[in-house]
Amino acid sequence: MSDDQNPQPLTFRIGLFGAFIAPIVFAVATIAFFVVFRAFDMNALTAAALVGLLVAAPFARGYEAFWEAVFRGIASKTAVTLIMLLLAVGVISQLIKSTGLSEGFIWLSLATGVNGGVFIAIAFVAVCAIAMSTGSSLGTLFTVFPIFYPAGVVVGADPVLLAGALLSGALFGDNVAPISDSTIISSATQRYRTKDGTAEVPGVVGSRLRYSLTAAAIACGLFLGVGVAVSSGGDAVANVSAGDFSARGLWMLLAVAALIGTAVVTRNIFKAVTAGIVVGIAVGLLSGVLAPAGIVGVEGDAITGFFVEGVAGIIPIIGLNVAVFAMLGVLESAGVLDRLVHRVVSSGWVTTPRRAEIAIGGGILATTTLFASVNGPSMLVFGPIADRLGARVGLHPYRRANVMDCFALGLGSVVPVVSSFLFIASLLTVDQGDAPALGPMSIFTGAFYPLVLTCVIAVAVITGWGRRYEGVDGAVEKDAARAVITASGTAEAAYGGAAETAGSAPARRQARD
Repeated sequence: MSDDQNPQPLTFRIGLFGAFIAPIVFAVATIAFFVVFRAFDMNALTAAALVGLLVAAPFARGYEAFWEAVFRGIASKTAVTLIMLLLAVGVISQLIKSTGLSEGFIWLSLATGVNGGVFIAIAFVAVCAIAMSTGSSLGTLFTVFPIFYPAGVVVGADPVLLAGALLSGALFGDNVAPISDSTIISSATQRYRTKDGTAEVPGVVGSRLRYSLTAAAIACGLFLGVGVAVSSGGDAVANVSAGDFSARGLWMLLAVAALIGTAVVTRNIFKAVTAGIVVGIAVGLLSGVLAPAGIVGVEGDAITGFFVEGVAGIIPIIGLNVAVFAMLGVLESAGVLDRLVHRVVSSGWVTTPRRAEIAIGGGILATTTLFASVNGPSMLVFGPIADRLGARVGLHPYRRANVMDCFALGLGSVVPVVSSFLFIASLLTVDQGDAPALGPMSIFTGAFYPLVLTCVIAVAVITGWGRRYEGVDGAVEKDAARAVITASGTAEAAYGGAAETAGSAPARRQARD
């Protein structure tokens, strides 16, 4: 993470504990804000991280050295790349949200006369699509709950299952959307060892679909089957009808298709965002869901439009990521990450890809629990550790990113008692017309997708389903014998299936045509 060739190790007057002061302050504040006060403000978390850094700095042996470590973390290539990506995806996300795609989906559901358990399954699929297009689970939750939740209850859907389906759909989109911050972070923290750069977002998404789509299909079947069994059904829509909503927003699916298609073909997220914005503007203007002032406009003394609003909306998340990278810079300079990886590896337990993946899964679950299930910062903290653990047994960056992200967006996102997602979903069921307010634990029982995803990725870890290794020049290899093992960024051994500690074999590279 450092830009210096040989930065001096950072030490503290109170020992290694000093490096954890800022993360501890941040974790305590996260739990206090999200769990105790139920206040969901990213700016508050950024402020908490800053306070933690200010408190920790005087304990460092060298005040200037502490802040140099902070700056190295913020100035790392991963941090700068992530910031630019977030700015880009913030704009396309705002374009999609402001052009009524979610309203188009609710029109489609009501126009087809669905109700009860069928409505729950359709709502899950619709929210999956919306979340994939926006790339924001939290933004999706705040968008879809006021529309789907009261309407679904009116047409006889079980409230608990419906709320769980809406949360599940939001997490699915966060899990696989190319513009999701969690997808970007899980990719950007996993480095290649046989070439420069980090895991490409489109490649990660493409390899992740086998797990996410399997879990989504199972969850959809559960929502349909259980929903039909427990929902009251009914054919009366009361005050809610298709005529209350506009179908024009469905045209924006063309922008979503352009975004996803370009990402898959070019494997470049900036090209994908550009294609999505261009197609979205054209389709939006032609269909009437977007006015010229909706692109860039002026109201009074304020600049409006989705470009400006998209940047403004993503700034709090960028600020939080900057703060987390600052804390990572301190941990890195103090040697904490190296010590953690060394301790795990020297224990003699992480000697095979399966064991490395178990360590990655367990580690990210512990981290997300500590950070109140806020998956982005959790993966920023644990990502470098997953990167090193997986690289030592030859796992491809795609595989490392997928194991970490699927556990984080699975059980890690809905840990009972501490999950911010459950508390937010609970909050969004309040004051929704005749629909009942639900508690976090009741929503947990209906959140099928994250629970099924955890089971799916656990099976993948145990059986090796989809496991891939990094070959020469970053090639995706199925054969473990082709993998390049690395302990410090250079090829040191070829993993041939033997239980050997990384770095113990002579430096060599094995590649087969």
